[in-house]
Amino acid sequence: MSTYSSLGFQNACSPLMEELIFFHDHLMTILILITMIISYSMVSTTTNNILNKIMLESQPLELFWTITPTFILIFIGMPSIRLLYLLDEVFNPMMTIKIMGHQWYWSYEYSDFLNVEFDSFMTQLTPSSEMNMLRLLDVDNRMTLPFNTQIRALISAADVLHSWTIPSLGIKTDAVPGRLNQLNFLTTRPGLFYGQCSEICGANHSFMPIVIESTSPSFFLTWIKNNSS
Repeated sequence: MSTYSSLGFQNACSPLMEELIFFHDHLMTILILITMIISYSMVSTTTNNILNKIMLESQPLELFWTITPTFILIFIGMPSIRLLYLLDEVFNPMMTIKIMGHQWYWSYEYSDFLNVEFDSFMTQLTPSSEMNMLRLLDVDNRMTLPFNTQIRALISAADVLHSWTIPSLGIKTDAVPGRLNQLNFLTTRPGLFYGQCSEICGANHSFMPIVIESTSPSFFLTWIKNNSS
């Protein structure tokens, strides 16, 4: 999680987030060029005391500023459509996890393993807490996953609307009562990835964080063995 800047995206930890950042940079380049051209035209027009008669009822000019935005929208729309399909692409998952939102905590169930399920509550900071704990972001039970493994998450809610979100992975899915939403993702490196509920769900909406601990497959299997009951 990036803590040194609040203006940009967090460091990408999944292929989906990398694609989102590439599209953002592509879009910002186009927007900056448009802003510079329009600003130059406005300044040059307002500071020029001599009226340019060519610009009055100019058919070529009308044709130019009709066709040019069309091509600009194509350059923006084609990568956007490709990215939308990538975000909804369903891969063959290597494991499935059920995620349930509650007021106000998350519960996880590892469906491919016997009796591995737990609740995840926000950790309360105390004077004796560890110095490296993050306020409003740490939890008592982290969701542990192996990296470079395709994960399928089945997300729902037990009471009201929630939203399961990890910004550094580029994933966000609503948890709707009575409905299962599916999410596919993959982490590319080990680490801790933080998120929070992104749907206003009540008084303690700000106090139900999400933490994914991405580990090696061997450590994950050891963790599963120790947490099986």
